[in-house]
Amino acid sequence: MDRPEQAETPLNTTIAHRFKDAQNQLADVDLDAAADLIAAAADIALILDDQGTILDLALTDPDLLKEGCKNWIGQRLADVVTAETRAKTETMLQEGLDAGLSRRREINHPSPTGTDLPVRYVAVRAGDTGRVVAFGRDIRPIAELQQRLVNTQISMEREYTRLRQAESCYRLLFQMSSEAVLIIDAATMAVTDANPAAATLAGTQIAKLVGRRASHVFASDDRDAVKALLSAALSGGKSTKLGVRLANDAAQVELSASLFKQSASAHLLLRLSRPRSETDNLITIDRGAMLDAIERMPDGFVLIDAERKVISANAAFGDMVQVASTELLRDRLIDTWFQRANIDSNVLLANLRQHGVVRRFPTVLRGELGSLEDVEITAVSASAEAVPLFGLVVRRAPRAAPADGFVDGLPAHSAEQLTDLIGHMSLKEVVRETTDVIERLCIEAALKLTGDNRASAAQMLGLSRQSLYAKMRRFGLGDLNPETNPRVSNH
Repeated sequence: MDRPEQAETPLNTTIAHRFKDAQNQLADVDLDAAADLIAAAADIALILDDQGTILDLALTDPDLLKEGCKNWIGQRLADVVTAETRAKTETMLQEGLDAGLSRRREINHPSPTGTDLPVRYVAVRAGDTGRVVAFGRDIRPIAELQQRLVNTQISMEREYTRLRQAESCYRLLFQMSSEAVLIIDAATMAVTDANPAAATLAGTQIAKLVGRRASHVFASDDRDAVKALLSAALSGGKSTKLGVRLANDAAQVELSASLFKQSASAHLLLRLSRPRSETDNLITIDRGAMLDAIERMPDGFVLIDAERKVISANAAFGDMVQVASTELLRDRLIDTWFQRANIDSNVLLANLRQHGVVRRFPTVLRGELGSLEDVEITAVSASAEAVPLFGLVVRRAPRAAPADGFVDGLPAHSAEQLTDLIGHMSLKEVVRETTDVIERLCIEAALKLTGDNRASAAQMLGLSRQSLYAKMRRFGLGDLNPETNPRVSNH
């Protein structure tokens, strides 16, 4: 049997291997069987005329009945899709009529449920009848997985920013402290960090302290005693105070050490203090500049005593609790502005007395005018003339991701970070850099979610396998050697 003339028109190359003897093998298939084949080949099968009007349809998934698909008959396909995919719909139908087979197109249909119905279509010309059959695959599971991927990346970005902000708060408190503090790596016994007060006390610069062995900061006669004190702190967690002399100064200082862990590594915190008479004459930093920095901080700062009474606060905290002047805050209990009053303040101070520092303590501030605001508190224990004091940094808690898992866009701080690049890079460079970062993060997350199954990751990201491999090579991700990575060849 001769093949129809239109069959000689080359079809789209999306068919990797066509039937070799379909006319003989399927010659006895009647129209009902052919209709069943068409219906079974897709979640949604549409029969359209050359104007794009839906003449008939078949659905294999009962859930699609809830989407109102059966009401499409008699309407143009372009009229039952969303506005942004209408042009793709027209192009797909024209490709089907002209070439016999269109490329796959992802098209969205408006849904009575409020969430668009995404469908991947391919249009096939039905012989010389002027009809087109559109085969549609419901891709809602893939769309939901993509949305989860985007939400995961945004949550990671929020968490990273939150950690950076918390680090800034601790760094500020560390630098502002009038007490000399050294951070020691317990494995090497070398100084890894020092605050300005420690550098001033040692008569040198912070850069020259960092990297020096801890015992060498002190006079040679006292080094054995210092080593013994550090060993006691490593074994017991804390040490008693020891009177020692610094390497540059004959005057005696009191040394104490405490053990703490950071990123699974052990560190020692050394605190150095002089007798009160000498401390009065020690200038550690410009206190006027320090107080001015605290006052200008965008986060709230409060200094309270052991009775929970406010000693001082900056303007940002006054704004949070809706008080016109910070003078009105003095001598008032900090409990006044906690929604849970005594409960939150008791827990906060108990942890401060036990550990000396509290990180990201969540609570709710109640303003004088009745407003409620979620906040996080970073607090540290301090002292003045043997009187215990507590410094609190209060910052607004970041907004949580929407409960339904969908987002309207990037968080505000991402836009601010991109704005900071303006003036340092051209717009083209900014777009290129941020696009590369987002592509790499999305590919890494997709590979992780699919257990390094490249075929599934490519489908999740809406890429061909070749495009995914090209991007992985570009970013240096994974092992793309088929001999060492069977997933590349098997999928």
